Amino acid sequence: MSNLRNRVSLIGRLGAKPELKTLNGGFTFTRVSLATNDSYKDKNGEWKENTQWHNVIAWGKSAERLSKNTEKGMEVAIEGRLVNNNYETKSGEKRYTTEIELAEFLIFAPKTEKSDK
Repeated sequence: MSNLRNRVSLIGRLGAKPELKTLNGGFTFTRVSLATNDSYKDKNGEWKENTQWHNVIAWGKSAERLSKNTEKGMEVAIEGRLVNNNYETKSGEKRYTTEIELAEFLIFAPKTEKSDK
């Protein structure tokens, strides 16, 4: 059962082209937002669309593959774990963030020649 702890699986569309960045120690990473959509009927029986945005961070080889092989709007499946962080702003306010640390991803439609240009 330990494999079920802190696991997230989502299918959605990338909100931007992932850009690879390198830290001083040589570690590579990328951050990207992932949009997931679901629909529901409201109390009047009308269909409503609900979009949720998720922050995703990838490290190392996963970050390199994600930035090389994906574009904004592509549909992907991701699996990872939730990571909560906090920091203090310059004005002293405490802020909290939640990200999905990527473990694996699957591209539903590969890049086309048109998107490579």
